[in-house]
Amino acid sequence: MNQAAEDKRLVLEMELQQARYDASLAERRYAACDPDNRLIASELEKRWEEALGRVRSFEQRLDTDIAAAPEVDVTRLEGLAQDLETAWTAPATSMREKQRLLRTLIEDIVADIDDDTGEIVLVVHWKGGRHTELRVKKPKSGEHNARTSEEALGIIREMAGRWPDESIAACLNRMGMPTGQGKTWNAKRVSSIRRVNDIHGYLSADKDGPWRTMTEAAKELGVTNHVISRLIRDGILPANQVVDGAPYQIRTADLHSDKVKNALARKGRPCRADPEDQLSMFPSTYEGGAL
Repeated sequence: MNQAAEDKRLVLEMELQQARYDASLAERRYAACDPDNRLIASELEKRWEEALGRVRSFEQRLDTDIAAAPEVDVTRLEGLAQDLETAWTAPATSMREKQRLLRTLIEDIVADIDDDTGEIVLVVHWKGGRHTELRVKKPKSGEHNARTSEEALGIIREMAGRWPDESIAACLNRMGMPTGQGKTWNAKRVSSIRRVNDIHGYLSADKDGPWRTMTEAAKELGVTNHVISRLIRDGILPANQVVDGAPYQIRTADLHSDKVKNALARKGRPCRADPEDQLSMFPSTYEGGAL
């Protein structure tokens, strides 16, 4: 059957289905009518008969269309059975044709789960009465073919526990690393990947922990994020990054070092520490303070 004939039959089947629904609706309306109201009852009965007529008409057209379908060349069909793999993998074989081929060969497929082996058991019932049992490994929760790259997974492992999922997602997006499905990251997707891979999450409530974020460091010292950023840039406050583009990680011990305290005490002056051997730009030409 060519594509045009198949599309025509599909349209007839849809029209027949609609006609049957209309007939069923007309029947219910007629049954719900008060028999004493003969005028309305007569009109509803007439509409019911017309709907049944449309059903019979579409059924006849569909039967005629099926009867007019070309006969199957048994010889060619047997040849196809001998070389099914070639027909399946042929470039000209469309997905729709593959689906039709499967419907021709397979009666149904029954799926079950073997909890003892952790497998999905598929029993394929072929046309003609034979059947085949197939077993496939049952995927774990959240496991699928679209896997997260090892590079992205490594960054999640490094950052989890020290950074919230929102920060990890932002870092992965800045680095241009999509999810396994090619989507951008968000906190929910990072959380899902962590659960599947048994990666512990962020514990920001642990104030005795050894690490601080830039915002936590600024809050702890009573300054702004800009001041913390300047201390890091000037080499006064050590800070680590898991990868380029990731948020800074600051050790609590470094945050309260004398070097940082002295820099913050010089309000209004640059944070850079002056080298001990640096000469003054304007040396004094007077002694003893006398003019």
